[in-house]
Amino acid sequence: MATTRAAISEATGELLLEHALQHVGEKYLLGILVPKDNPNWSGPWDCAEFASWLVFEVSGQLYGCNRDFGAPATADAYTGYWERDASTLGHIVAVEEAAGLAGAMVLRFPEAGATGHIVISDGTGGTVEAHSSKTGVIQSTLANRRWDAGVLVPTIQYSQAREVSVPPPASAIYRMTTPPMRGRSVRAIQQTLKFSGFDPGVIDGLFGPHTLAAVVAFQVSHQLVPDGEVGPATAAMLGIRV
Repeated sequence: MATTRAAISEATGELLLEHALQHVGEKYLLGILVPKDNPNWSGPWDCAEFASWLVFEVSGQLYGCNRDFGAPATADAYTGYWERDASTLGHIVAVEEAAGLAGAMVLRFPEAGATGHIVISDGTGGTVEAHSSKTGVIQSTLANRRWDAGVLVPTIQYSQAREVSVPPPASAIYRMTTPPMRGRSVRAIQQTLKFSGFDPGVIDGLFGPHTLAAVVAFQVSHQLVPDGEVGPATAAMLGIRV
């Protein structure tokens, strides 16, 4: 993966985390393109741009972008490209392992039409993340949230992992799956979305692409993480229990 900057020999997970913490409190803007070679960028961010910018600043390598070569200023980061690179350049690890590694990434894979989400592990079960328009860059936790994988970037050196438990969500997370999720809770989500002005298509109790699109539109409108999933935060904003 060629870049315009030589790789930095001290590219460690701890250094990546240190860089991330310096940006807590900065603004979030979904879809922003961040110049990866601008070390003075101070926001706005979205989650994938933040992660890819950190990797480039620490290691001199593009990762998680539409192209991992060429001009860093115009390389576009996205959680789907993170999923691709983790699979082909990666490597993917269990969420619990990433939770105990400072600077590891933890990824929620994106569905078509949604963004997914990516955060930086602090090595103790916490995160640093470009979270949402409402909260900006924050420190949070991995616990009680849904994740698909941990990701270790090949150009970064990680310390030995601590043993960290990551409790799963206490309630169901409604989202696009194969086969699709269905039932009364999905119907309630659809009815509430439609009442709120976000058209989920046919009210059929089936979480399909129209419902996904309506959830994303609702999340963007209410400055939530636009991942297309109805978990506790989105359900609370909808005013329903699932």
